[in-house]
Amino acid sequence: MDRRDFLKQSSLIAIGGLIIPSSFLSACRKKTLFDKINYDGKVLIIGAGAAGLYAAYILKSKGINFQILEASSNYGGRLGKLEGFANFPIDLGAQWLHGKNNILGDLIQKSNTKIKIDESNTVYWFNNQLVNSVPQNTTIFEGDNLPDISYKDYALQKGLGNEYKYIVENIAGDQGAAASRISVYGNNKDEENWSSGLDDFKFEETFFDLIDKQIASQVKDNIQFNSIVKQIDYSQSQITVTDSNNINYNADKVIITVPITILKSGDIQFIPALPNEKIAAFSKIGMGAGMKVFLKFSSKFFDQNIIGGSICAAYADDSIGKIQNDNVLLAFVMGEQAEYLTSLGSDAAITNALLQELDIMYGGKATSLFISSHVQNWTTNPFVRGAYSYSNIGMGDARKIATQSLNKKLYFAGEAMNINGHHQTVFGAIETGYREVINILNDLKK
Repeated sequence: MDRRDFLKQSSLIAIGGLIIPSSFLSACRKKTLFDKINYDGKVLIIGAGAAGLYAAYILKSKGINFQILEASSNYGGRLGKLEGFANFPIDLGAQWLHGKNNILGDLIQKSNTKIKIDESNTVYWFNNQLVNSVPQNTTIFEGDNLPDISYKDYALQKGLGNEYKYIVENIAGDQGAAASRISVYGNNKDEENWSSGLDDFKFEETFFDLIDKQIASQVKDNIQFNSIVKQIDYSQSQITVTDSNNINYNADKVIITVPITILKSGDIQFIPALPNEKIAAFSKIGMGAGMKVFLKFSSKFFDQNIIGGSICAAYADDSIGKIQNDNVLLAFVMGEQAEYLTSLGSDAAITNALLQELDIMYGGKATSLFISSHVQNWTTNPFVRGAYSYSNIGMGDARKIATQSLNKKLYFAGEAMNINGHHQTVFGAIETGYREVINILNDLKK
């Protein structure tokens, strides 16, 4: 069970060539999407991830002056591309498109981007052996009247014993969390409006390429890199944003798209301070450790998907959907497992721990056939610090509170700010960038 199992059918509206869930636009004044905007103010966007790039893309289409401040030396946020490691390009961040009835579906169709349904087979590491299925039903984390307790505790309540521990970790990890931290009730509540579709897709090239070619290419000249925002002063008529180089940027509107971890950390000082209710909302939204480790082998000894490892609960053949087929196995590591591997201190130690686990599963073949590895640890990235947002126990309506704009000046976007069930996804982040531009346009008309 993963986020696709939360599918809720809803009508779709095509606007400006984009396919948008009708629920997404319910709070917007739809006529503003077609209006020409005469606005001589400036919009500053904090963060050049998917949400920030798309907000900039829409602002540019409206002729509105904008600039993006990006803390790192690259755009893309939790998207990234690795070339040269294998004979196909690799997504360092997001790589699966979870359904295509979303804001990216039209871009994929218009650009003739090649995607393929991921129909890979799964085996389970269960009771120290690889099996095709497990005895008990593990799709217990969906439905009505679910309790606001962790996946781990709920699994135990439902009779899934210790032998299911890491299978449950995989289910929670797909949602970006440790099984001991994500809420059964909260996750279902968050995703009750999911409308993107049931199928997972892989890109023939990369997810990064789609965003790079279709969106970032239009706005990247307006990005100021290596600009770590330290202060946002919105006390005056114009907003002043100060970065770590003590450079001030002035704007009339600011769209903040940084990961929820950055907002929770207090790295950005707000003047005046943000309302306590908003700070509390940030703190209630979870975002755990996450990493991707790519293991290259001289021949393919592994299954397409392997679930249930104690070091990594989810391995996947990374060549699925690609033209070329070098033997690359992805270790998709989340939550406490990612924390443990991070604690080992080096890429070599992380790689060795994974190889040892695979050796146990496959009779020593991993080490003997191993060529090289690449570790992408999003936990230690100073401008990300984790995987993606999840629903903490007791989260309540934190997402709705977190996303509310302030004084018609500050607007909040990013995957964690998606309240339509599409958090944790690239298109969910993009939806929020679109939404906040519409909110700005609406505020200009009031």
